[in-house]
Amino acid sequence: MNPIPIEDIKKHAGKSVALRGWIYRTRESKGMVFVVLRDVTGIVQCVIKEGVKGFKDAQKALMESSISVKGKVSKDKRAPGGFEIHVEDFALIGPAEDFPIKEQQSTELLLDNRHLWIRSRKLTNVFKIRSEVFRAIHDFFHERGFFEIQSPSITSSACEGGSTLFEVNYFGKKAYLTQSWQLYAEAMIAGLENIYCIAPSFRAEKSRTRRHLAEYWHAEAEMAWLDHEDNMKLQEDLITFILKRVVERRSKELKQVGRDPKELEKMYGPYKRVTYKKALELLKKDGVKMKWGEDFGADEERVLTKHFKKPFFVVEFPKEAKAFYMKENPKDKKTYLCNDMLAPEGYGEIIGASEREMDVKKLIERIKKEGGNVKDYEWYLDIRKYGSIPHSGFGLGIERIIMWICKLDHIRDTIAFPRVMNRIYP
Repeated sequence: MNPIPIEDIKKHAGKSVALRGWIYRTRESKGMVFVVLRDVTGIVQCVIKEGVKGFKDAQKALMESSISVKGKVSKDKRAPGGFEIHVEDFALIGPAEDFPIKEQQSTELLLDNRHLWIRSRKLTNVFKIRSEVFRAIHDFFHERGFFEIQSPSITSSACEGGSTLFEVNYFGKKAYLTQSWQLYAEAMIAGLENIYCIAPSFRAEKSRTRRHLAEYWHAEAEMAWLDHEDNMKLQEDLITFILKRVVERRSKELKQVGRDPKELEKMYGPYKRVTYKKALELLKKDGVKMKWGEDFGADEERVLTKHFKKPFFVVEFPKEAKAFYMKENPKDKKTYLCNDMLAPEGYGEIIGASEREMDVKKLIERIKKEGGNVKDYEWYLDIRKYGSIPHSGFGLGIERIIMWICKLDHIRDTIAFPRVMNRIYP
């Protein structure tokens, strides 16, 4: 008899089935053992009575032991999911020791035992949603004729400023872990025009906020011939596509992690736009003082999101706050044609984007101003010398959008093995 997924037992009421998985909970009472079995699809209660084959093994099997059972499916409103299994054959596959994670454990203990905690139902549901987000991103770009490409993880120059670079020894030469694929992407659009990439990025930010990771997954796109206005429309379409896909295919998991799918349905685009200048005014009214040229931090973004019920754009950031490669705003030369997209409910930035600068002289001036070595960027500057075109792009922090979608308190729970400032184990 081939095992079936737990979620399918309702189709087999009154029939015998085989199941396999891990013990989620177990207790013994008057000649019976009650085991709650879990697999990737759900949980079900299994009743093993004295005299059943494998009863003694059921008595000694601890939580997280792997088992297989055969038995009859019976309706029972008191049981998880409304069904239980009256076991006829119990087999202990991989006995477990006393599981180190109990109820009400500290965050540090859970992180020390992350390799075990990722079995938890909450994280399992988050990771199912995470998988759906990745698939949605791929589908979105493929449906629009984009090509998926890959770029180096080891680079010779900075993309987003030198203060957050992880330095590595590259055969005796100084190199860095990538902050973004963007500079390489700009080189490739002259051949492929519309491209995207999903890959890890690295930021050595000494930050302990609830939304920062040292290693995170980046969905980035670069588009030939696309100006900033059309770039923002593409961002709207992508976020709406992701939300619709997750609501359509992962509503059960959303509910189990505490997110009402109907809340996300209200988050579909289009999205409002507010200038950086206007955002400063909103913050000032809320008692938050910022000087022109300062970028928003987590605290400022949290306050700003209170003014919006859906994701929204902050546009026209001052040059001091953003990277050197962005295109100067022709209507206000103090600012760039760029945007951040912020998620509501206090979650803040999920996308950074801009139209790219085409003027070689301006790029050289900015590189020097930021303390960079122009020689390190000669290949990048060559892109402007041989048939440069208007182009733009954006980067989506995948863990940040998952954090918002799943309504999580901390970004570390969006990824199996989080890398934060004070933790690299396990």
